[in-house]
Amino acid sequence: MEREYYVNDAGRQIRILGESIWARCMELRGREVEFPREGYRGEYVVDLARKALEEMPQVLELSKEEAVERLAYWGASEILEEIKGDLGAFGVTFDSWFSERTLYERELVSKALDRLKERGFIYEEEGALWFASRRLGDDKDRVVVRANGEPTYLASDIAYHALKAERGFDLLVDVWGADHHGYVPRIRAALEALGYDPQMLQVLLIQMVSLIKGGEKVSMSTRQGEFVPLAELVDEVGKDAVRFIFLTRKCDAHLDFDVDLAKSRTEENPVFYVQYAHARISSIFRTAQERNISLPASFPDVDLAPLELGEEMGLIKKVLQFPDLIEGMARSLEPHRLTYYLQELAAAFHSYYNHHRVLVEDGALREARMALVKGIQVVVREGLRLLGVDAPHSM
Repeated sequence: MEREYYVNDAGRQIRILGESIWARCMELRGREVEFPREGYRGEYVVDLARKALEEMPQVLELSKEEAVERLAYWGASEILEEIKGDLGAFGVTFDSWFSERTLYERELVSKALDRLKERGFIYEEEGALWFASRRLGDDKDRVVVRANGEPTYLASDIAYHALKAERGFDLLVDVWGADHHGYVPRIRAALEALGYDPQMLQVLLIQMVSLIKGGEKVSMSTRQGEFVPLAELVDEVGKDAVRFIFLTRKCDAHLDFDVDLAKSRTEENPVFYVQYAHARISSIFRTAQERNISLPASFPDVDLAPLELGEEMGLIKKVLQFPDLIEGMARSLEPHRLTYYLQELAAAFHSYYNHHRVLVEDGALREARMALVKGIQVVVREGLRLLGVDAPHSM
């Protein structure tokens, strides 16, 4: 398995980024220019322009074409470093970072299109090159090279997925924004046209996250430069809260992230409630040590026969569901199933803890209950570990 981040550092949007930074650079130098109609607005572009002038003071002496190109790739690199920092703070790591530009530098786009042409899936019409994707389930054929000779995003996407298949992977899991749902049949059609199993591609479509602060939705727009960086949210509420709450919904379901709730220490805060279950159980064992109560030599060998309460039977059954849940979650690519499970297990434990003592006088019952809560703690800890969330021993 390899976790790879595909860096979109080629094409029209990168040029628009360069034009936006160039325009802001000119403004900072007191020169009036027309800002690109589709340009990226927002203070972050001004910050990039200011930094560009500090690091490349001569950039505006170049021709506009040269300056825009240099600023485009420089700006994309700066933004990528910010993305890496944000993901690092979020606890997300990648084994490799693949640049879209390398597809063109290694001529992989033209090679992929040549393969499609050899297999009869490329034709020319009105000066453009078209991929005959309709023959393979798409709703219409798609342009891969415009009449002006410029490749479309689909061309590089086809080349990238062909390369992944050539590298020997038999399952490709792509994570896309929900607005790219129309691309799924196109890429599967391309894989099939190239001779690969189209079902090797599994796409997770990620819906938007809205932030709620003080009961009101925070306005955000990428193009207008209105957004909250992930690192800023992590700084405010903590990595654990962000990761857990993000995973409480299916990836294709919209999420309203309540910042105030994520910072609260109440049972309404799902990550706090689950972590508190782990911490409470640790507290039970600390209390046992303080009272010189011996712990079972081997928890798996403890006789559970003294556990007769319905709540105890329910907890045992819940714990035993864990292995099958993990396997099903992995196969279905649905980590939200684990957050639901942990919330249910934590709620059942807290209810049991509030009504029954674990460290009772009866030695056999005490050991059985200690073994039960230890089993719950192990499952909670492992579940949180799989989610990339800490399992504190005290809170």
